[in-house]
Amino acid sequence: MREAFTRFKAANPEPKGELEHLNPFTLLVAVVLSAQATDAGVNKATRQLFALADTPRKMLDLGEDQVRELIKTIGLYRNKARNVIALSEKLIADFGGEVPRSREELETLPGAGRKTANVVLNMAFGQPTMAVDTHVFRVGNRTGLAPGDTPLAVELELERVIPAEFMLHAHHWLILHGRYTCLARKPRCEVCLINDLCRWPEKTV
Repeated sequence: MREAFTRFKAANPEPKGELEHLNPFTLLVAVVLSAQATDAGVNKATRQLFALADTPRKMLDLGEDQVRELIKTIGLYRNKARNVIALSEKLIADFGGEVPRSREELETLPGAGRKTANVVLNMAFGQPTMAVDTHVFRVGNRTGLAPGDTPLAVELELERVIPAEFMLHAHHWLILHGRYTCLARKPRCEVCLINDLCRWPEKTV
């Protein structure tokens, strides 16, 4: 485990999430919009949205119809537009317009589940959380780093086994590894940084 993350760190010392955002609020909105959508697709839609509305108050002033129009290239956009307006209302009503810094409070926001909360805590507030998306789930299971039947099981196992000094950036390294190397259909084992450590029986090197 230590060797794997030492290699990830050496190759990419400061990994960044690929969702574009301006502040904790726009990050939260971007993560909510990214469910079952690509980061690239979300970024395309949110550039215009965030230029107009980068706070909960401005988002409410924009209104659901306008939000829906701006994000209509994203899957499930009607439901997501409703959630963006509802979470903006709740941020103003319950949190003084600020994005809360605890997982429990973040999970009370419409459209925000545990994964969303973990991404926001990590990227906006520098907390060493582990957000498990499809990429992290696949990498954890396929490589043998953290096998688990559910995203929560993989998350808890990764938190248990990853050395503390790597936790801040760990989920980014794993997401990027799953997105660009350990692909779902045809993993690129020949260029994998950890192919000698990987326990996947079908690896091609």
